[in-house]
Amino acid sequence: MTDLPKQLRPEMTSLLDCFSTPAVLLCADYAVLAANQAYRRVFGDGKPLQGRLCDEVMADAGYLCRQGGNHCPLEECQRFGTDQHVVHGSTSGSAQIDLYPIRNDNAEVVYFLELLSLIPQSVVQSAPVMVGNSPALRDVTTLIRRVGPSEAAVLLLGESGTGKELAAAAVHQASSVRNGPFVAVDCSGLPETLFESELFGYEKGAFTGAHSRKIGLVEAANGGTLFLDEVGDIPLSLQVKLLRLLETGHFRRVGGVEPIRSRFRLISATHRPLERMVAEDRFRQDLYYRLNTFPIMLPALRERLEDIPPLAEAILQRLPVAKGLHLHADALNILQCYDYPGNIRELRNILERAALLADDVWILPEHLPANLQHLSEPNLSLASAESARQSSVPGVKEIIPLAELEEHYLRWARGNHHGDRRSLAQRLGVSERTLYRKLDALRSNNEHAVES
Repeated sequence: MTDLPKQLRPEMTSLLDCFSTPAVLLCADYAVLAANQAYRRVFGDGKPLQGRLCDEVMADAGYLCRQGGNHCPLEECQRFGTDQHVVHGSTSGSAQIDLYPIRNDNAEVVYFLELLSLIPQSVVQSAPVMVGNSPALRDVTTLIRRVGPSEAAVLLLGESGTGKELAAAAVHQASSVRNGPFVAVDCSGLPETLFESELFGYEKGAFTGAHSRKIGLVEAANGGTLFLDEVGDIPLSLQVKLLRLLETGHFRRVGGVEPIRSRFRLISATHRPLERMVAEDRFRQDLYYRLNTFPIMLPALRERLEDIPPLAEAILQRLPVAKGLHLHADALNILQCYDYPGNIRELRNILERAALLADDVWILPEHLPANLQHLSEPNLSLASAESARQSSVPGVKEIIPLAELEEHYLRWARGNHHGDRRSLAQRLGVSERTLYRKLDALRSNNEHAVES
């Protein structure tokens, strides 16, 4: 058991019970200092919690932490001194973890406040998953979590293929209308002549061929979310009708006279430069301000290449033709050197083509497109430990024991890799379990060295 302060300030302990969700106060060494009633109810097992390591407590309750390859927020919080927000999976659901540094009068971080929001497995299975743990993607998920519970209109911006519909679904899932419908409208795929009838519906006899009443997409979204994808492609002549809907909340079916009310959460997305379009009179300024209440810029894939390993793994799991296939470390190394003008959509196409060409269990470099095969960087494999030794242990020229060499190299690799531990394991060409075992041994060796 770790050494703990003899007495906490009373307001610190009473603060925890102000939270209805599980809340715990942690020390820098991951030990539980204090917990509220909700935390003890969910994670308590009858044993005292104070002094136990938080990952062990969560693991005993079925919530995987380090063992599952999840990103540890406390490590990052200590490293950067900023709030951290992650989702950890479990056998019975998932937990949204929000970690906040607590500073003393000298602005030094002394404790960490961890709040947990439990997500049932039924919700996890239906919720959209934005794969990755890069700083750019974490910024996006933070904004989604901020705006989700509100009713503010969200405008998703970014290049084609960056996952705007997935982000829209994540906003919907975080909103108060998550149990309502999620209606996506592809504005670029609707001809101008059909746009109004598809959006607002029509009455029987409104035009030739209207043999019965049709419910429009706006009406179908009542009580849920209306997602206008590629909103920048809406013709200027029709933008005024959309603006009227957003301003009044009412619309009329084509051929109808009675106003119909529809209440929905509005999310829009576009890859077009709407501000420039407004300046060029190609997009209505008043509509732009209606849509742009809370803009979120989705990063291009080239801006978060460290997310390639988990993204590729997730894509392969969803491709029927890739069943049983794995991405070889050399192929992964190449994929992390490409700039992806088509973003995630292009990555998926590359992997699907490679899966069709693979004959064994491995997707190899020769299965990738020819224009990618020349791309590579020195692979962080244990075979290249000698060069790492020169970088991490300057001045050492004599032969040293292999175990010591590997220890030096692991320190160097951990300090120079900017992704999570799962991607580091893939770059090293070892399993996550092996990497965790080696890093734990490295940490134990360091602790023994300090004690001696």
